[in-house]
Amino acid sequence: METLPDKVLILSVGQTLEPLEFALSEHTPSGVVFVASQGSQAVAGELVRRYGGGLRFHTLLLDDPESLGEVFRKGREALQKALEWEARVMVADITGGTKTMSAGLVLALTGQGVTFSYVGGERRDAQGRVESGAERLRQLEDPTYRYGLREWDGFRRAWNQGDFPAACDFIAELLNRPLSPSEQRFYTHLKGITRGMEDWDLFRHKEAWQGLEKDLEPAVGIAEAWGHGAKVRVLQGLLEAKGRLRQILDQEKKPTFVLLADLLANARRREARKRYDDALARLYRAIELTAEADVFERTGIVLRDPETYPDPVQHLAGRAGKKLGLKEALGLAFEVDAGLKNTGTKAQRLYGDYETTLQSPLQQRHQSILAHGIKPVDGGALEPLWEYLASLGFEAAPAWPHW
Repeated sequence: METLPDKVLILSVGQTLEPLEFALSEHTPSGVVFVASQGSQAVAGELVRRYGGGLRFHTLLLDDPESLGEVFRKGREALQKALEWEARVMVADITGGTKTMSAGLVLALTGQGVTFSYVGGERRDAQGRVESGAERLRQLEDPTYRYGLREWDGFRRAWNQGDFPAACDFIAELLNRPLSPSEQRFYTHLKGITRGMEDWDLFRHKEAWQGLEKDLEPAVGIAEAWGHGAKVRVLQGLLEAKGRLRQILDQEKKPTFVLLADLLANARRREARKRYDDALARLYRAIELTAEADVFERTGIVLRDPETYPDPVQHLAGRAGKKLGLKEALGLAFEVDAGLKNTGTKAQRLYGDYETTLQSPLQQRHQSILAHGIKPVDGGALEPLWEYLASLGFEAAPAWPHW
């Protein structure tokens, strides 16, 4: 059974043999992937001849060693070869070859679990080459590891897609990196903020408020002290959004217009992720909530709470405690307005439009696999409901800021 390499060295090959020999002797790899040009492949061949033995090797040839794109692609191929060999340690030595080769390999291999090295030395000849016998190997830390660039990029993408559990996971990984005290504080607060946004996205408004109240302002202060304008912009945007959250909590468990706008924003986030069934379920509820909020904001009556019904409509209170479907809820809202002698209200319009304008787009909700059917929902099913709600003057709350 063939033994796979424990350590694989990815070696850029130029015209000078000695520093590459030094890198091989210092790293003592069990496998080498050479990245060489047409003009330097003979050097790679000589290294194989001298160090062949039990050394496993593979050579990738560049047609143009000055092409950054080609070097990048070959660097990724070299990485794939090392992974195929199931290397437990991967090192890339960027001593040999053109500057473009060094730059391309760094671009291709940063953030991929690769350590970099470079053979240098203080004594050099007239051509600037390190003198034989004066070589020194330098280990070069991958800066993306120190600064958590992979984790930060993953966090940004997850947040911007509304996947807050994944965003929390990336922040947790980042917190395991070597950080300064202020970085540790900032990312700890950011993790708390992200958990708060996850709660908000799940309509757990009280828990969201508690998390943001604890972590948001300290994070803003650190970002301002750092002078990180982009971070300050996002966090300041969240402070503005937090004000809308406070409005929801100030009338907790009440059907308000601010709660309706929050629900519509939630639907927009689901739609953006192509979760159309989820978005349509929210729009279905939004039609119902529109009627409830319209009645509540004008009269103080909570449609489903019989204790809020005044004398003129007390005879309708018995229906409030029952389980109401959408059509029944719209009908009750219509009768409440009629009993109070209100005319031309949005709730009355909703009831009137149910059979004509709303029933067809809402029917797709009933046919959804998340309701009573087996049909998936496509994005086109949402547009008529968005347009209808906009015609009533209702829009989603402003989108949360993106990183």
